[in-house]
Amino acid sequence: MNKKRKPNFAIDYILMSKKKKTDRNISGKVLRVFKENPSKSFNYKQIAGKLKITDTQKRNAVIKALGQLKAQKIINQTEPGKYILQTDKSNYVEGVIEVTSSGNAYLLMPKEEEDIFIPRRNTNRSLDGDMVLVYQTKRKKNGKREGEVVEIISRASKDYIGILEKKKDFGFVNTRASRMHTDFFIEKEELQHFEDGDKVIVHFKDWPKRASSPFGKIIRSLGKSGNINTEMHAIMFDYGFPEEFPKAIEKYAKDLNIGIEKDEILRRKDFRKKTTFTIDPITAKDFDDALSFTPLENGKTEIGIHIADVSHYVKPNSILDEEAYERATSVYLVDRVVPMLPEILSNGACSLRPQEEKYTFSAVFTVNNKMQIENEWFGKTVILSDHRFSYEEVQYMLDSNDKKVNAEVSLTDKEYEVSTEIFEGIKKLDFFAKILREKRMTNGALSFDRVEVKFNLDEENHPESIFFKSSKDAHKLVEEFMLLANRRVAEFIGKQKPKKPFIYRVHDTPDEEKLTNLKSIASKLGYQLNLEAKQVNESLNNLLKETHGKKEQELIDTLTIRCMSKAIYTSDNIGHYGLAFEYYTHFTSPIRRYPDVLVHRLLEFYMSGEKKINSDALEEACIHSSNKEQLATKAERDSIKYMQVKFMEDKIEQSFEGVISGVTERGMYVELMANKCEGMVKISEIKGDYFVYDEQSHSLIGDRTKRIYQLGDSVFIIVKKADLIKRQLDFILDEEKE
Repeated sequence: MNKKRKPNFAIDYILMSKKKKTDRNISGKVLRVFKENPSKSFNYKQIAGKLKITDTQKRNAVIKALGQLKAQKIINQTEPGKYILQTDKSNYVEGVIEVTSSGNAYLLMPKEEEDIFIPRRNTNRSLDGDMVLVYQTKRKKNGKREGEVVEIISRASKDYIGILEKKKDFGFVNTRASRMHTDFFIEKEELQHFEDGDKVIVHFKDWPKRASSPFGKIIRSLGKSGNINTEMHAIMFDYGFPEEFPKAIEKYAKDLNIGIEKDEILRRKDFRKKTTFTIDPITAKDFDDALSFTPLENGKTEIGIHIADVSHYVKPNSILDEEAYERATSVYLVDRVVPMLPEILSNGACSLRPQEEKYTFSAVFTVNNKMQIENEWFGKTVILSDHRFSYEEVQYMLDSNDKKVNAEVSLTDKEYEVSTEIFEGIKKLDFFAKILREKRMTNGALSFDRVEVKFNLDEENHPESIFFKSSKDAHKLVEEFMLLANRRVAEFIGKQKPKKPFIYRVHDTPDEEKLTNLKSIASKLGYQLNLEAKQVNESLNNLLKETHGKKEQELIDTLTIRCMSKAIYTSDNIGHYGLAFEYYTHFTSPIRRYPDVLVHRLLEFYMSGEKKINSDALEEACIHSSNKEQLATKAERDSIKYMQVKFMEDKIEQSFEGVISGVTERGMYVELMANKCEGMVKISEIKGDYFVYDEQSHSLIGDRTKRIYQLGDSVFIIVKKADLIKRQLDFILDEEKE
């Protein structure tokens, strides 16, 4: 029989004290686990595992400690049995995650200048573009913020492009995109009707916590990977531009009254008897703008800038308007155009085709011989274009000073002669355009003579050759009058009082730090750059002019462009830095740009005496259009990149001369002088030394030899690989020619 122990207060006190001390120790250890993992939640088993606790008594102590820490509001319960550290809410921030090619990421926050760095291990199943909640864990040695994704608020996309790899009982869709670091697991039953190597659209289903890849469902095959048509479809899908219009939209457009009505003509100013013509690229099908030229008896000149009246057909809140808004822009890929509007409008009713009566919205100016505007008028018009010119035809006439157009440049492949009225009009407009351009340059506008890469394609759209197009007088003629119309429309509305909500095309001042870096590099090359506020633009133009045609042109052009802000649409006017305009908008291309349609509506709205505009909705449209424009630009670049890689596919092991166009910690990009195709020489592939990336000088420096490879240097390379899937060229240095 066990005897009941007599109370021994001294022993009991000691035992109690030890128990309390043990509890405090356990509690401290539990708290340390949370503090070391501030963004993670744990249950008692996970805590015990981290503390290597196996016996029941100590596990119970962990449970008790969790209860105490919760009661003290040191930790929060996220779900039954799971807890997370209670921290300062200011440490949690929302934003969009941007994943880099290395797998690391940054949290982009529009209202904050500094992004948060997120190591690859802390991206926690988030994908590029997702809206996420990030816990700011610490600051790195360089003072920059670092964080961890704790919650995925919303996915950027549910559908992705990838290549199907079929196995016996399952499959994977490999996205192969530089910003995607996972593939999609496809269950066996989802693989029917799809073949290995297909480029497919995969729908994101789920990403279980214990799964290494998200689960997906294939919803469509685009065709065999590597096929030109397949890849162009993929590019359009990647950037959210549908190639086909919904049937309802096509029907709506088809049912529109696109005829020219007598009653409507009476409501417009009639320009049908004025000398009028269009100037566009050879391949153009949608003609946004036309120019009219009328000499007046007093020696002055009437110049009409006539723009397709898209707003006459695309009415607010119609399904056609909603579709145009969503697309926001036409997309110009190498081998096709994906229009903002259905073809019946873009290439038909709205297009200012020759010898066809068309509705237009016009800016009409009376000018003297010094190109000073003495009168201006804006309003709805009807025109009849006399002739359609290509830039090449107009340039030929300007160069030859002759009314005859040579068969080699003629759109008809036959020599022909234009009327004296048109010929004299083109010459006079060229004269006026040069005055306008000189005024812009004097006022501080920047001048970039960038070369465009173009392709000669065969019947199957394979690139046969690459050629370059630069801006000549014919291009500048059209450009200056479009700039004039855009500027004067913006001034017409922008200078009115009280202030009216309007859409402006703005361009902010350059980045000062990048300008300083440009000055430093230019100085090393023997060029001067004055960064005093009033001298910057003039000095930049002189620098661009001095380096034009020299080996360092690519370096200087690239660095100068990198200094510049992106031009955007906004209702908050800050002027256009690059053009040196206080007021500027987009009025001249409504067939291919939705903001231009809105500008037409606003102009008509205000001219009719209306006053009330929803400014918030206007700004929302501006943001949307700016975003879509940037996506379209990326799509166009991707299509060019693909065609360049396709062109280089049969040139493996061949040697080319190039210019270093970019330098990163991974290696250097080289642009080939013969065709402007760009590829990378990986730093690991450079023989003879260990090279280190120097961010300040945009160069790679040899650790032992001190050899320098920097932006603008000429090098010889050998084509190592042409990857059509990744749209990527791999080069190695040609050591025999180095």
